[in-house]
Amino acid sequence: MSKVAAIQMASGPNVDANLHEAGRLIEQAAIAGAELIVLPENFAIMGIEEEDKVAIRESEGKGPIQKFLMEQARLHKVWLVGGTVPLECPDPKKIFAACMVYDNKGDCVERYDKIHLFDVDIVDTGESYKESETIEYGDSSLKVIDSPFGKIGLAVCYDLRFPELFRGLLDLGAQVVVLPAAFTAATGLAHWESLLRARAIENLIYVIASAQGGYHINGRATFGDSMVVDPWGTILNRIQHGTGMAIADVNIDYLESRRNTFPCIKNRRLK
Repeated sequence: MSKVAAIQMASGPNVDANLHEAGRLIEQAAIAGAELIVLPENFAIMGIEEEDKVAIRESEGKGPIQKFLMEQARLHKVWLVGGTVPLECPDPKKIFAACMVYDNKGDCVERYDKIHLFDVDIVDTGESYKESETIEYGDSSLKVIDSPFGKIGLAVCYDLRFPELFRGLLDLGAQVVVLPAAFTAATGLAHWESLLRARAIENLIYVIASAQGGYHINGRATFGDSMVVDPWGTILNRIQHGTGMAIADVNIDYLESRRNTFPCIKNRRLK
């Protein structure tokens, strides 16, 4: 078994303050024995305006946010999933929302650029979001990496609503999927737990969902409820409100046992 942690934050517009808070929580998780730690989407900045993240975008392999992630992974000897990092893209007015994974030596071992962008109107609350105005679509390359904790698939927030992405990760061998997120309060209340448990159950995978949770200076409210879900859909641990973490054990032997005794993946007829 391996211990994992889903970190929950309520990030603001001050990058230094956010990194300090992330560092505090990473240290707590490492002390508690976590070997794989997942930070939420936009952990380094939730700006006043959407364009604020573009102003701090970094080139791949350079910049204070990536340096922070590298140093934290190396310092605590943990694998660290850096939520999303604003990275340069060809359009100077946009970024790639890049999920960066660092091993326990501080080396970046994978990068996934968010594929599905949150362009929606929430009628019930009057909220409107248009991520594609400041974020460039990822190139649809699915990413699954080998790790000491099993094969890890990468997804981000709105990706959760697209089961075909998770099936694609499963077909690439995923046993664990990490999901940094910043769900709205309204959509989180309606769908967050249901979607997480459904993705875990239908693919017989662990899901480590690390969320923004709280009220932000820009007026936005995020849902939180970071959790670790096992392949049978059981919520192993969660933090519903406030800043903190959900820590739980991932057991790949248990996962494979479930897949063998309940072979719904092998029984698939349509692919």
